[in-house]
Amino acid sequence: MNWYLEALKKYAIFSGRSRRKEYWYFFLFNLIIHFILIIIDTLTGTYNQEAGMGLLSTIYFFAVLLPGIAVSVRRLHDTNRRGWWILLSLIPIIGAIVLLIFMVQDSTPGENRFGSNPKEAVSEP
Repeated sequence: MNWYLEALKKYAIFSGRSRRKEYWYFFLFNLIIHFILIIIDTLTGTYNQEAGMGLLSTIYFFAVLLPGIAVSVRRLHDTNRRGWWILLSLIPIIGAIVLLIFMVQDSTPGENRFGSNPKEAVSEP
């Protein structure tokens, strides 16, 4: 949960690097919260079947859109790629597959053009 909150705190910071752990925990908690909100929307009758969206889940989506883009850009920086690679997501299927491959890759060891390695900055027990 700390990684999710950390990404939210840096909601508009597009510089620097984010570890895989920060990115994937943010992704996981977003998915869980979104599904819970869809269930609540369905139970309260605010879910629109045709649109595939509900009131609460739509509000949440827009609330975490900017932090999601920011953590994705920082994750790309961690693999020594520019943030503009995020635009690959606009290409159906192929773009998502390529971005998935980029996001699961390990960090660039040491310092790269986007900053120091976040793995080295944080020592875990």
